Amino acid sequence: MKKIAPIVAIALGAMFTSCKKEYTCSCSYSLGGSTQTVEVKSGTKLSKKDAKSWCTAYTSSAWTGVTCALK
Repeated sequence: MKKIAPIVAIALGAMFTSCKKEYTCSCSYSLGGSTQTVEVKSGTKLSKKDAKSWCTAYTSSAWTGVTCALK
C-alpha cells in the first residue's frame, strides 16, 4: 500500500493540472500580389480552447483578407 499511494497521488495531481502553454498563431494575407505570413506568439500560457479564441480574434479583427490558424 505504501508503494501505491505515491503513484496514485501523482496521477491525481496530473489529472487536476491544466495543460497550459504558449501558442503560436500563424496569419497569412496578400500584399502586392504575394502572400505574406506572420507568426504571433501568445506571450502568456493559455489553454488550447483559449488559444483558439485568441488566434481567431486576429482573423475577425479590422484587417481584411487575413486568415489565421493555431500552430
